[in-house]
Amino acid sequence: MNEIFAFDKKTMAEKTFGTSNPKHPGVRRTLSYGDTFIGGKIELVNELIFNYPFSEFWFTPREHFDIFRKKGWKHVVAHQTRNVPHGGHEALMKQAWFAANEDLPVDSIHTGILVNAIMGEKRIGDYIDEAILLGQQALNDGGYFRSDVHMVSFTLWDMRYAGPREAIFHSILRANLGCTHHMFGRDHAGVGNFYGPYDAQNMLSRYRDRLSVKPVFLMENWYCPVSGEVTSASVCGHSDVAQKFSGTLIRSILNDGVKPTKKIMRPEVFDSVMLSAEKYGHGSPFVTKEYLRNRQSIFTLKKQEDDSDGR
Repeated sequence: MNEIFAFDKKTMAEKTFGTSNPKHPGVRRTLSYGDTFIGGKIELVNELIFNYPFSEFWFTPREHFDIFRKKGWKHVVAHQTRNVPHGGHEALMKQAWFAANEDLPVDSIHTGILVNAIMGEKRIGDYIDEAILLGQQALNDGGYFRSDVHMVSFTLWDMRYAGPREAIFHSILRANLGCTHHMFGRDHAGVGNFYGPYDAQNMLSRYRDRLSVKPVFLMENWYCPVSGEVTSASVCGHSDVAQKFSGTLIRSILNDGVKPTKKIMRPEVFDSVMLSAEKYGHGSPFVTKEYLRNRQSIFTLKKQEDDSDGR
């Protein structure tokens, strides 16, 4: 139905984010909208032409379905990300794969992992898009995942940081790509202290019967030097010596260009991120003002007159 309507933006923010506090980036964005909204059918007029490396990872929903069928995947577990992968991410994906395989035979591959990265509005300090995609693919290229169980793609979307409600949206999004399962970890799609670490999982539990994908709940993990493995407080009694996968530490390592241990980040991932920094990030794997001014377009729009606009 096509319509033009007005809406109370403060109410919209409260219903979407659970708060109307303008310190929340999603609320701030919502309150900046105009006073008139439009709704209706969306049609693709111009073909999208993706630039490298995005062209290697862009697939329509139908193409996702076709690829999964060709791979023989009956179950597909989605991994939502906006980061380059460290050792904790890798462990969580492998745990989710085993959970999603559940009652399927183990003598052949029937379950896959879809790493579906979010590409959209960037803030200073975010990972650059190219490093995210190529870093995730490096886990596959390096053999840490078999190529027939692991796939990387991306979705054009600006994060709203709506926490539990965005987790519901992510489950719908990945179901539309053909996923049967979706992994949800600590503080999924959260920001600051607006949500509890497992609020998203609690909401998903309440609506589990109405979801088209099966949520796979995962706790925060860390490396235990006593057990010699990546684990969590649920199964390991050595939390007093736990070595957490600190985002601040990993960012410091990448900024300094010092190759970390394999437990923190695979060397192939590190090398890929550093190459992306040089080629696309003006020397940094993180978004800077220079990157925002000069970043390459993700895609161009093909027009009949052969001129194009970029994004």
